[in-house]
Amino acid sequence: MNTTVALAAFAIGRFVLLSSLSAGEHVLRVQDMDQKALQVYDVIKDIRDPERPNSLEDLNVVSEECVRVDTLSMDEFLVIIRFTPTIPHCSLATLIGLCLRVKLERSLPFKHKLEIYIAEGTHATEKEINKQINDKERIAAAMENPSLREIVESCIKERDD
Repeated sequence: MNTTVALAAFAIGRFVLLSSLSAGEHVLRVQDMDQKALQVYDVIKDIRDPERPNSLEDLNVVSEECVRVDTLSMDEFLVIIRFTPTIPHCSLATLIGLCLRVKLERSLPFKHKLEIYIAEGTHATEKEINKQINDKERIAAAMENPSLREIVESCIKERDD
């Protein structure tokens, strides 16, 4: 029920925002969303896989198409990431989601709400993992664990090429 109400409120808010824009302003707003999506992708593409020396981009875990940015208000945006684990039983999918969240929360220069999901049909336990990686309390608890924090920091660390 709460999801339905939230979706309806989001849709109404988006309609009101976009209906107040002229055609030219709407085109500029769409271009701005595309630029923000590329900006988000630039932040996440170089995150390293926890098990391999490759980036998430190299492994096709993330791509430009997996990033969407929508307007919540004139100065706040909804960033949605749908990543694809390398295999349907990937044991590190939750950790990858955690890395994505931490890197984006630290790096995005604009006000945002962040939703991270496993792409539909790409993991055996996607619903459970989606719930975990979007739960603020679980994220905070995970980052309090020194071992997990060290792995996340290693994965999101900027590399010198």
